[in-house]
Formats: sequence, C-alpha cells, structure tokens
Amino acid sequence: MQSWATIAAGLALLANGAVAQNMLRFACSQLVVDRVDPLVNPGLRYTPHLHQIVGGSDHLSNYWTAVMFFKAKNGSYHRVPQVGNGGPQGALINKGGLDVYYIPSGKVTAFKPGFRMLAGNAANTDPKKVSSGNICHRCWTSTNEGNFVGGAPCTGSDTVDIPQDTKCKMIRQTIIFPTCWDGKNLDSPDHKSHVTYSGTGATGGGSCPSSHPVKLPQIMYELMWNVSSFANDKSIWPDSGPALVYSMNLGGAAAHGDYVFGWKGDSLQKAMDKGCNLNKDCPSAGLTAQTPAQYNACTIKQQAPEPVDGWLKAMPMGEMAIKA
Repeated sequence: MQSWATIAAGLALLANGAVAQNMLRFACSQLVVDRVDPLVNPGLRYTPHLHQIVGGSDHLSNYWTAVMFFKAKNGSYHRVPQVGNGGPQGALINKGGLDVYYIPSGKVTAFKPGFRMLAGNAANTDPKKVSSGNICHRCWTSTNEGNFVGGAPCTGSDTVDIPQDTKCKMIRQTIIFPTCWDGKNLDSPDHKSHVTYSGTGATGGGSCPSSHPVKLPQIMYELMWNVSSFANDKSIWPDSGPALVYSMNLGGAAAHGDYVFGWKGDSLQKAMDKGCNLNKDCPSAGLTAQTPAQYNACTIKQQAPEPVDGWLKAMPMGEMAIKA
C-alpha cells in the first residue's frame, strides 16, 4: 500500500531550527471505513465510533484514524472525502487513506514486533489539552493539493480545532506520535504510557528522558480532507455549532491516530540506518516501490457492515447506521 518519495526535509525542518535529513514518506490508501478498533476495542464490532483503516503491503503495519463528517442543517451527516497530498515534497496519490512519515533524528531504534501506540484522545473536548505542535489542522483555500499552503507541519496559523470557514476547500490534518520508548513494554493499558514526546513538530524529536530512553523514528500522519462540496453551499451549514466534526461527533481536540507496527524483519531499522528517502526502490533496506495502481487496489470488507457514504440520518455511533 505504499510508494516511496523524496521529501525536501529542509522546507519542513529548517523552520523549526532542525538540520535537514532523510526520512521516509509514503502513501497508504484506505483499506476500509469500519467500526472496529484493534487497539482500543479488540474483537468488538460496532465500536463507539468509526475509523478509517489503512495499511502497508510491504511492511504490514496498520495506521488508523477517526473519520471527518459534515453535519448539515437538517441533522444528517456526510463523510468528507479524502484526496492525495502534495506540496514541496511532491505529490502522493492515494484512494482515501493518508500519508505516513518515518522521521529519524540521529540514531534511532526501530519498533519491535508487537509494538503499538496511540496519539491523541478520542474523548477530549478541550483544545487547550492538546499540544498544537503535534496535532493540528490547516486550511487550504484551493482544491489543488499541489498548491502548498504554509510552512512546517503544526506551525503558523495551524489550529487544534477543525477550521469552520467556507474559504477552506481542503483541510489538512497532521498527527505526530511520541518518539521516546521505555524500552520494555510493547504497549500499555492506555496505549500511551510506554512512550513519551521529546519535543513538538516534525523534527524527529529531541533527547529522550531517562524514563523513556530509547529513541524511536517519529511517525507522522497527514490526511487531506476535501470539504469543497460543502464549502460551496453555505445554505446547508448548521445555524449554530460546528459543521465539520470527527466520527466521535467531536471537534479537532478529539483527533487521534493509532499505530501498530508490522514491518518485516529488520527492514525499518535498515531503512533508518541507510537513509532511505527516494521515490524508487531502496535495495539496501529491501524496500521495493509500488505504483499507485498496485497499492490502491487493496481493500477489505467491513467487519461491522453498515453504510458510511452518502447522507446518513445520524453519525455511525451505537446502533448500525442508516441512510438519510
């Protein structure tokens, strides 16, 4: 589900005072939009809120996030479509899904088999409790994802809240994960305590504390939500309250991402050590590029069958969703 591409790291990192370096950046298309959550609610169907699940065919990791919805004046909901990501790093093509970064900062240790973690809090309603340097949203005033807006991720005018302005034709969501691990636990009861942040922004992180001494590659998700079809018709926007919410029926403060490691063998460690970052095969790490047609062809069936597209009478929470 991946394609390798080069990233102009200086554009993303120099704004934060960091040294330009290699990193991996690839597209993962959407496997399914489903009410399952292998990390927080393993084995449960019709979980409390909807996720999109994406994954890599070469490395078998899974990445998933909440889904954005538009809430209309009449109370119905419509899932916001996603598009590929562009900007100075070059275009990435995906069918839904997201872009994944693995950003090293100095010598890093690859995740171990069975490792998993969570960034963000799906129940949070207070933007002040969110580090705006690690979880943020950016307003794009064009539907051309190649018209890059702003500087480094989670800087400038980026906000924790989802922008609620009809001038925004697309909204880029960024989720940055912790980079320091306790070196012992592959997971923890809250899926967070075994890891910690060592800085903010897409810098690869700083020095790790003694409680979490092992430096990890920095995982970053980028998602492009195309809100243009809703922005063009202000008459359907609600008279009060946000129009754009996540699938918990909450705003940007509840944005979150789940990560389950699944790279084969020592390929990620080799990719970090060898500085793989080009949009072609990286044989020194055993990485083979795929075309968009190859990784976009991979989908799976819903485990909790229900409609998730078109206008829905209510947000898919609790009972099975039905069409409006």
